[in-house]
Amino acid sequence: MANMAQAIRMALHYGEKNLAVKDIFGQDVGAPLGGVFTATQGLENSWNTPLDERGIISMAMGIAMTGERCVAEIQFVDYIFNTIDLLKIAGNTLWCTNGGFPLPMVIMSPVGAGIRGSVYHSHSFDAWASRLPGWKVVMPSNPLDAYGLLLSAIQDPNPVLFLKPKALMRVRGDDLIPGEPEDEKELKAMIDAPIGDRTSWKPRWPKVEGYMVPIGQGKITRAGEQVTLVSYGRHLLLCNQVADELKEEGYSVEVIDLRSIYPYDWQMIKTSVEKTGRVVFVNEDTEVTNFAEHLVYRVVQELFYSLLARPLVVAGKNVPGIGLHPNLEDASVPQKHEIAEAVRSVVAEVP
Repeated sequence: MANMAQAIRMALHYGEKNLAVKDIFGQDVGAPLGGVFTATQGLENSWNTPLDERGIISMAMGIAMTGERCVAEIQFVDYIFNTIDLLKIAGNTLWCTNGGFPLPMVIMSPVGAGIRGSVYHSHSFDAWASRLPGWKVVMPSNPLDAYGLLLSAIQDPNPVLFLKPKALMRVRGDDLIPGEPEDEKELKAMIDAPIGDRTSWKPRWPKVEGYMVPIGQGKITRAGEQVTLVSYGRHLLLCNQVADELKEEGYSVEVIDLRSIYPYDWQMIKTSVEKTGRVVFVNEDTEVTNFAEHLVYRVVQELFYSLLARPLVVAGKNVPGIGLHPNLEDASVPQKHEIAEAVRSVVAEVP
């Protein structure tokens, strides 16, 4: 099974061959590195830019305004904050030009903690991204969804922010990407560049096929009756583990992988909460002005009379940064025991 970095690489290769992607660029995106997480190794149309995030975003906007499709990468989402004004302009260009200039551009960026990256390599961007009108924003939790969401993003006429969880880039999935070999060692030999001299290396791409995960469509990863647990990205995996472990204690937890931050699958959330009467939202962005707070607001406004307990948010601590020591990082972002405690708490409430 492919890991997420390999899945992204195969999706970009498919995009080059079948979806008219002519430019894939960013800092260290081209040869020889192929991206800091190796997600762009071996691609025909990948090239390196200077260390200039504003230049990368501006270049993507210019290419997209000509009608060409491109994928640009900001090496870590921690470095994207100095481009907020450009992201805003990219998001409102179609509206400001009365439909004259769609921007079919994808911005990829690794997001979140989990790699012991300390202050400058552990930021989340969920809440900021959700406030960018005109953008679609996705965050996969597994390689197959990363492949399908990236292909959907490439084909979308709107700018799409593809947030890839740093902690999941080397995690393998449970499902084969259509066309990939079943043997993970065979896949590695085909598309992973060797360590050392890569000047003569070329990938042998598997015959991957088109596979789309519609943007805005969530997925129920665990069915349950007592409480709804909503997450995305790397914390979705923790939510699945919590649901499985609490099942042994007699709890019935429904887990929703939102997959898209915007547009998000409100109908899936609504149907589940109307069934369970309880909901907990989980993500690692900081707890103040967290994206999940908007979801709680909407749940209370539209589903108040279906609720059996107050909605809860389990989120990252509101601290200036995440420390390098593992204990500091673990204390800053949600852990499994905190999610389980929140689930037990809302189930214990008596209406």
